[in-house]
Amino acid sequence: MTPPSHWDFPVELCCRPMAFVTLTGLDVVYNAVHRAVWDAFCANRRADRVPISFKVLPGDHEYPKCRTKRTSYEWYIPKGILKTGWMNKHLNLVPALVVVFYELDWDEPQWKEKQLECATRVEIVRQSLQGRNTKVAVVLIQKKTPLPPGEDVIASERAAALCNACDLSGKSLFVLPHTDHLVGYIIRLENAFYEHAQTYYYTEIRRVKSHKEFLNKTTHQLLFVRHQFKIAFFSELKQDTQNALKIPVSWIFSLSYAGFDLSDPEKEKMGILSLQLKEKNVLHSELIITLLSNAVAQFKKYKCPRMKSHLMVQMGEEYYYAKDYAKALKLLDYVMCDYRSEGWWTLLTSILTTALKCSYLMAQLKDYITYSLELLGRASTLKEDQKSRIEKNLIKVLMNESPDPEPDCDTAAVKASQKLWADRVSLAGSNIFTIEVQDFIPFVQCKAKFLAPSFHVDVPVQFDVYLRADCPHPIRFSKLCISFNNQDYNQYCVVEEAYQKSDILEQSPQGTMCLVPGKTRKFSFKFVAKTEDVGKKIEITSVDLILGSESGRCVILNWRGGGGDASSSQEALQAARSFKRRPKLPDNEVHWDTLTIQASTMIISRVPNISVQLRHEPPALTNEMYCLIVTVQSHEETVAKDVKLTAGLKPGQDANLTQKTQVTLHGTDACDDSFPALLPDIPVGDLQPGEKLEKPIYIRCGTVGARMFLFYISYLINTVVEGKEILCRCHRDETVTIDTVFPFDVAVKFVSTKLEHLDRVFADIPFLLMTDILSASPWPLTIVTSKLQLSASMTPVDQLESYVENVVLQTGESASECFCLRCPPVTNASGVATGCYIISWKRSSPVESVPVVNTVITLPHVIVESIPLHVNADLPSFGRVRESLPVRYHLQNKTNLVQDVEVSVEPSDAFMFSGLKQIRLRILPGSQQEMLYNFYPLMAGYQQLPSLHVNLMRFPNFTNQLLRRFIPTHIFVKPQGRQADDNSVAAA
Repeated sequence: MTPPSHWDFPVELCCRPMAFVTLTGLDVVYNAVHRAVWDAFCANRRADRVPISFKVLPGDHEYPKCRTKRTSYEWYIPKGILKTGWMNKHLNLVPALVVVFYELDWDEPQWKEKQLECATRVEIVRQSLQGRNTKVAVVLIQKKTPLPPGEDVIASERAAALCNACDLSGKSLFVLPHTDHLVGYIIRLENAFYEHAQTYYYTEIRRVKSHKEFLNKTTHQLLFVRHQFKIAFFSELKQDTQNALKIPVSWIFSLSYAGFDLSDPEKEKMGILSLQLKEKNVLHSELIITLLSNAVAQFKKYKCPRMKSHLMVQMGEEYYYAKDYAKALKLLDYVMCDYRSEGWWTLLTSILTTALKCSYLMAQLKDYITYSLELLGRASTLKEDQKSRIEKNLIKVLMNESPDPEPDCDTAAVKASQKLWADRVSLAGSNIFTIEVQDFIPFVQCKAKFLAPSFHVDVPVQFDVYLRADCPHPIRFSKLCISFNNQDYNQYCVVEEAYQKSDILEQSPQGTMCLVPGKTRKFSFKFVAKTEDVGKKIEITSVDLILGSESGRCVILNWRGGGGDASSSQEALQAARSFKRRPKLPDNEVHWDTLTIQASTMIISRVPNISVQLRHEPPALTNEMYCLIVTVQSHEETVAKDVKLTAGLKPGQDANLTQKTQVTLHGTDACDDSFPALLPDIPVGDLQPGEKLEKPIYIRCGTVGARMFLFYISYLINTVVEGKEILCRCHRDETVTIDTVFPFDVAVKFVSTKLEHLDRVFADIPFLLMTDILSASPWPLTIVTSKLQLSASMTPVDQLESYVENVVLQTGESASECFCLRCPPVTNASGVATGCYIISWKRSSPVESVPVVNTVITLPHVIVESIPLHVNADLPSFGRVRESLPVRYHLQNKTNLVQDVEVSVEPSDAFMFSGLKQIRLRILPGSQQEMLYNFYPLMAGYQQLPSLHVNLMRFPNFTNQLLRRFIPTHIFVKPQGRQADDNSVAAA
């Protein structure tokens, strides 16, 4: 039977003293608002809220009557130190504060009646507390949120009137708005209530202290103690713990004066024996575990992991002392990983020692073996003799025998465990235990290492497994086996040695599986990879080292990957940072710290014995069929079978390049966008030893820029590896980056018939389109022909012919053409499409089959304007001094209106002229008028002609500046020559 907790102390002594406050006027059953207020006071109280004990009571509740206070203790004889119900009375019956709740808003229409009712309720409470110093406060529950103090004049006036009616100070009247922030208001109320309660308990302390005046120290010692206790208790209710502790010290001394002789040896001895007898029935571990559990929760909450782990270790030890070994083991096992990861080896050893005792006392085979393996390892700080004892016990367990008891264990528990161990030996259950060692630090270390990060398929895969033991004595293992991600290789990587189970600790010089402490043992393996694993990674998934045999018990130490345990990564990091000089070892030994784990390797294809050459003439030109010749030659000793070629744009580049690149085997015809960018697995056939093969590849690049092209040759060949014939697929790839450039630049411009630049043209007025082809190719280009395709809005003035047929352009050379065009009137003011200029060209090459490339140049739009009058002039190309120069001007009306035209000619110093100097004409719609002049040159050279001025009455914006675009303003005049000279020139 479990003894009662806390030694049957009364409830008053076991609870925390808190100020007692009663709430009246709340109907928590039928009124939802009142219920919400009560829940906010009492539900989910956090530790940071003030320590108050609340209770809801009716307004007319009868509180304990206050007895008449004594004015003298002269004849008073106390029956004891304290009445038994006094503490409960002040904890649960006599409040420090009574709060009257009343629903009343400041704008209440029936204010007078409500004020009177509230004052009556307060008076009833005071009557029930008659004679006590309990404080009284009023809380008005209101529906609206109050205005800030001073802003609501009516509220201030009514609050003063209510305080006067209830005989309350302003600090005892509170307002509680029932809004969304109810909890916040409640917390503020609590703080105010707490201050009132503090005042009450301070008054009670002063009242009790005043009684000392009536006491006699000779006859009233018990009353002195009583009063000291009451002061201490009121101080606790006031939360003044420091003062409360001082007072009990003084009343303990008062006890000795009151006749309780605490120094009597006999009585003291009897008291101690009684306490010890009582103590035997107390389960200290349960109390300690509960306290530790609370402490763990506290440190977990505030994120103190090391303190939490430390306390969990103490809890585990308490469970061990309480003989609850299962819970002890669970807790200790939980915290071990923290101490392992942080390297607290002494602490880890202590925990493991306790855990080993628990596993022994419960006869838990796997746990016992696991903890023994770690206590024998390098992380254990046990002495050698202790490790030797544990190792011998481990061997006994593996031989299906009972181990010797662990030291310092409970005798009764040891006897019970020996029976359990005997049952384990007699039961024919599962005797094979697999222990994954990556989460702890066993006494055997393992590192597996492939000799290279990759192996060709025609070369045996080789790797080594290194083992090292840290136990006190040499130990023999029965089997070592390695597992791979491809299980077909497992059969080639097994080392097995049979021995008698009694020889497990015997060192055999011939034994391949015997590990000597402190010595590194290497096991080498090799196997031939499968051809289907080319391009794949071979990984060591686990290393299994088997201790024991099937006839006894068998323990499989399992390392994930290529080895390593919970401390390996940290040790490897420390070794890499260490500059400590290592001693020289014999050739067949290595330093363990210098070994690294290499748990994977890549199987790559056989080294090809063929050569691949690429012949071409970079750079490529846009849209041409660029020829690249691939030459493949076999240097194999046997026939290379099933040779295939993959050629084209290397994958993984910009998607736009893929869309604008086409590859084909036939270069006679230009390919379009439907052709692929990569030609895979082009069959080539077989290649005999030394045979050479050429394959032309044609590439079309639609945009400029650099492209990377791949040429991948694969073939099959038979080879022999480790006496085994395998069929290998070999491959060689070559990549080349080819730049693509524009073959030429084309410049287009519009000029007038006077070869002046035009930013716009005039309807029905001829103008010139000039094109200029500038070669940008590093190789000669042949312009096969050119063609001008006009839009419907453009018409040629004369026949459109190509003037650049079969022209060969070297780098930097250019070829130009000129076309005379006319544009009829249009309504589109934004611009008129001109058409396209098509250039047919190819790279100059002796190969006639190179296809011609057609490059289409879209001509720019041109703005077309209409003019009311067009003027053109007929005159010779040159003049001669003092010889007549006939000039004829044609004025054409381009409108649907009759034009009134004023024409005048402004003289020039270089000419005399005959003809109408000023005239006014009328030109009908669509018709023209001619004017004839004879100019007589006076000076030689490039001379300005007399200026023709035209003024249109209907179109004042028609300026002479516009007129000069159509007629010449200057002419070259030759000097006057002699006749003899002319005859001699003619004769010549």
